[in-house]
Amino acid sequence: MAEHRIALDWSRNDGPFERGNYPKNHVVRFDGGQTLRNSSAPGDYGGDASASNPEELLLAALSSCHMLTFLAVAANRGYIIDSYHDEAKAELGKNADGKMAVVKATLAPKVAFSGAKRPNAEEYAALHARAHAACFIANSIKTQVDVTI
Repeated sequence: MAEHRIALDWSRNDGPFERGNYPKNHVVRFDGGQTLRNSSAPGDYGGDASASNPEELLLAALSSCHMLTFLAVAANRGYIIDSYHDEAKAELGKNADGKMAVVKATLAPKVAFSGAKRPNAEEYAALHARAHAACFIANSIKTQVDVTI
């Protein structure tokens, strides 16, 4: 099976380190060389709003996986897709065990098709259902995932 790796680095940089008061920013490096500034979520978690946060990264992985799987499913069925746009959102709350978690993610993809073969509403919903069922990330998390089309 495939193995995927990242490198994560955080440093106090001579700043404070006490309950609720320590630097949240860190760097994530991907195997391909891309570097991402990350932090905790802003607001209650004191993160840097100009950086990504773990909740957003989880949502981005879910949305990206669904899209890539959707593109494959559609291509395998002879559809031509010109564009795909998603305005996804994630809700943080307490799960059934009373622990903070991303309890719900909603994907809201908008897909533009071209060519002679275009799905009707039922076929379009079936393409998304198939993509969701085959998405590696969706199959790896407990979060409720809704796809609104």
